[in-house]
Amino acid sequence: MSRVPDTVIVDSGGANLASLEAALQRCGARAEVSRDPRRIAAAERVVLPGVGAAPAAVARLRELGLARVLRTLTQPVLGICLGMQLLFDASEEGPARGLGLIPGTARKLRARTGLPVPHMGWNQLTVRGDDPLLQDIEDGDYAYFVHSYAVTVSDVTLASADYGTPLSAVVRLGNFWGTQFHPERSAGVGARLLRNFLGAACC
Repeated sequence: MSRVPDTVIVDSGGANLASLEAALQRCGARAEVSRDPRRIAAAERVVLPGVGAAPAAVARLRELGLARVLRTLTQPVLGICLGMQLLFDASEEGPARGLGLIPGTARKLRARTGLPVPHMGWNQLTVRGDDPLLQDIEDGDYAYFVHSYAVTVSDVTLASADYGTPLSAVVRLGNFWGTQFHPERSAGVGARLLRNFLGAACC
């Protein structure tokens, strides 16, 4: 059996840290939560979660000296929900500057009849690109979303979802991946994605 890489979850202050840590551990990972810049820089895999408001999350990362560290990482990094949005240039929420690792802006979802904001619940994925992160994940698979802001579909979009308009559900640029949905709450699809992220094929 291949060795599972050492994985650090960035302590971004979100309420989903424990559930994400447990999900990674169920996939066999040696995962821990840390705010130590040196520990994060040394990890073989880094996960950036996020729940809440973008301005507060960015401020926390900067205060802890983690924004600078995240910009220098060369190992696989996975941003989840708000963590994915923080990888981009900016968010309309605040407005807030992001980490600037992926071009684009997270924009407020527009509420429509039958489509309230925040978007909460299961939604189908449309696979748009071939990538190791999406191995064994197919068109029509469901994932669990909780968000009020989203990034439009672009060249970095690997999979999208539709909530009145197409939005980026999975993105990648270089060693930085992101999922707008919560893999730790997305049953089998989420577990597959996390295992793919941990796998050597993502390198």
